[in-house]
Amino acid sequence: MRRLLLDTCVLYPTVMREVLLGVAKTGAFEPQWSDRILEEWARAARKLGPTGEPQARVEIALVQAGWPKAAVTWKPSLEDRLYLPDEHDVHVLAAAISGSADAIVTVNAKDFPKHILAEEGLERIAPDELLRGCWDEDPEGVAAVCEAVRQEAERLSGAPWEMRKLLKKARLPKLAKAVSA
Repeated sequence: MRRLLLDTCVLYPTVMREVLLGVAKTGAFEPQWSDRILEEWARAARKLGPTGEPQARVEIALVQAGWPKAAVTWKPSLEDRLYLPDEHDVHVLAAAISGSADAIVTVNAKDFPKHILAEEGLERIAPDELLRGCWDEDPEGVAAVCEAVRQEAERLSGAPWEMRKLLKKARLPKLAKAVSA
């Protein structure tokens, strides 16, 4: 099974995270992250207002409970030998290397150049590309995950959500097209 390091930017948007982790539960891949990635998620949620960070910390606790072996650690010296265009992302690369990940799932392509990742035996994959590939392998399983996420979005928002619109808003247009076809 592929081990995939999930960057903060794919964990923090709720719909994207719920689809990714729902698909992971089908056995499509094994998710990984670090405590620092989860902390970045909590801090990013502050921009939602005073309840953003506390809510994120509850969600993080649930994710950690659901995936108790997903967190990876590394020796600080690993980061010293690594380079990325944005030095603040080096910890993500270190986590992927430490966890023997096959790829980093991120929407930040410019911050994770493929040639640098290749030197470490890693790939970079966008969440939409990943999920569209998972759809090709298990359309029923992915469709069921998307429907569960759609229903939860309706429950939480109190408003109806059309599947394609929800997934497109979550920056998953390829998946939206496949699921809605």
